[in-house]
Amino acid sequence: MTKPAVRRRVTIVENGRARRGEDRLTGEEPLEIRVNGRSLAVTMRTPGHDVELALGFLVSEGVITRRDQVHTARYCAGATDEGVNTYNVLDVHVAHDAHLDHLALERHGVTSSSCGVCGKTSIDAVTTRSAFEVDSDPLRIEARLLTTMPDRLRSAQRVFDQTGGLHAAGLFDGRTGQPLVVREDVGRHNAVDKVVGWALEHEKLPLSGCVLMVSGRAGFELAQKASMAGVPMLAAVSAPSSLAVDLAESAGLTVVGFLRGESMVVYSRPDRVEVVQ
Repeated sequence: MTKPAVRRRVTIVENGRARRGEDRLTGEEPLEIRVNGRSLAVTMRTPGHDVELALGFLVSEGVITRRDQVHTARYCAGATDEGVNTYNVLDVHVAHDAHLDHLALERHGVTSSSCGVCGKTSIDAVTTRSAFEVDSDPLRIEARLLTTMPDRLRSAQRVFDQTGGLHAAGLFDGRTGQPLVVREDVGRHNAVDKVVGWALEHEKLPLSGCVLMVSGRAGFELAQKASMAGVPMLAAVSAPSSLAVDLAESAGLTVVGFLRGESMVVYSRPDRVEVVQ
């Protein structure tokens, strides 16, 4: 099993001179997610917090919404012809009242580290209806408190400090601005799934009154994952996409982009961001 950061020998060129050295690379391996023994998806991820990743993925797919719907989550032994456990195949056994009909929208192929909806078999399958209502969430947060979140997220990125090659997602308390959990991954959607999986394991869904902060852009897949977890606000240090904002407006989700320094752009539901003079 690959570690989150892997050492590699490299050639470093500086000031016209070459020398041998060592660098740390972000670990990346495929994770096959199975449900009740049936293969659902393969995602390229940074190893670590794999159970959270799988559970968050199933929340995002609309399969589960409660911790008691999960019976077990285990790595599959004998994943190779030699019977070796690669720790790259995880089988989640869910209860009969889970929404297994969603698995009819089966994915084909591999979900890359840059795309959270790759492999869907139809356009209709991309959008999944959330079990949680975010439009009526009473979250209100001062803009000044929001501006503290990027630095708090960055300070918690332990593996990024070693490799410089990871995305991060953090869940913040909307009242205090304190981080509840931060996860890193080579895929931004995986980092969000790990956060959502953590919330499921700790029976915190829906995530009312919380802010989901991400280190990159806010694409459609992240807006949908926020909505599926009942998060009322998605904040990003970079730009959202048009489809992400369309989804946010229809769901009542607040999307904040370009959250840098003392500035930000609010793309939907601006009533949740309070500017105090």
